[in-house]
Amino acid sequence: MQIVFFGTPDFAVPSLDRIYKSEHNIAAVVTAPDKERGRGRKVSCTPVKQFAIDNNIKCLQPESLKNSGFISELKELKPDVFVVIAFRILPSEVYTIPQKGSFNLHGSLLPKYRGAAPIQWALINGEKLTGVTTFFLQDKVDTGNIIIKESVGIGAEDNLGTLHDKMSLLGADVIMKTLDLIESGNVEVKEQDDTIATPAPKITKELCEINWDNSAENIHNLIRGLSPFPAAFFEYTGKRYKIYTSKYSTEEKQEIGKITADKKHIFVGCKTGVLEILEIQPEGRKKMSAEEFLRGYQF
Repeated sequence: MQIVFFGTPDFAVPSLDRIYKSEHNIAAVVTAPDKERGRGRKVSCTPVKQFAIDNNIKCLQPESLKNSGFISELKELKPDVFVVIAFRILPSEVYTIPQKGSFNLHGSLLPKYRGAAPIQWALINGEKLTGVTTFFLQDKVDTGNIIIKESVGIGAEDNLGTLHDKMSLLGADVIMKTLDLIESGNVEVKEQDDTIATPAPKITKELCEINWDNSAENIHNLIRGLSPFPAAFFEYTGKRYKIYTSKYSTEEKQEIGKITADKKHIFVGCKTGVLEILEIQPEGRKKMSAEEFLRGYQF
């Protein structure tokens, strides 16, 4: 089939790679415009564009998805299907172009965790199971008819980084199965039940700040869901400290917000239980283990 691929981040690249190596033809990729990134504010491109450059694939980077020239260019490609992963919301005049439809890969078991940050919220909420879903696009975000859902377990040691990587590989498998169904004409879709939908809104700076007046388990899950980026943090004597790895005890007790430490361990009292900080990053410094940190710092 003739495919146009819409995507931006690393999460989309395994799927793009699998399609590229298949019998299907990628007519073009559509990704975000180049922009300044990082402390040096150097102009860089998205991971999806970099893949397109490396493999000599046509790349479109519209500022506006409703631009008439962009829409005309898409139509000229005569696509059979649009594949969308972690991209902007497509207007109906775009997603209705392909003969066989447009579908999205979403990082949750829809209708659970509709929104911008499904992987983060599954971890923050302490889920033991998540997955990926493909669905046909319609006007309302993440509400289209489901094509395939596949699950993946969330391990006790998983954080955003490890779960993201597992789900991106699972997503590539599901993308290929979805394309096979669409090509064969044997797609059987299932409507989503809006009554059991849950939100997964964008991660904000306010969410990242730790409130010690919470359970140690909930704080531990927040840390997992935000590690390695953007990372949960707390402030102490005007300085910010990011936490990347932790563990917790529900049996121990310590005054809420009180920090204690010995030569190797850092503990913080929570509303219920005690959190142990395993990896920490002081403001303006690199990430380090608690033991490394305690060689030069103290609370």
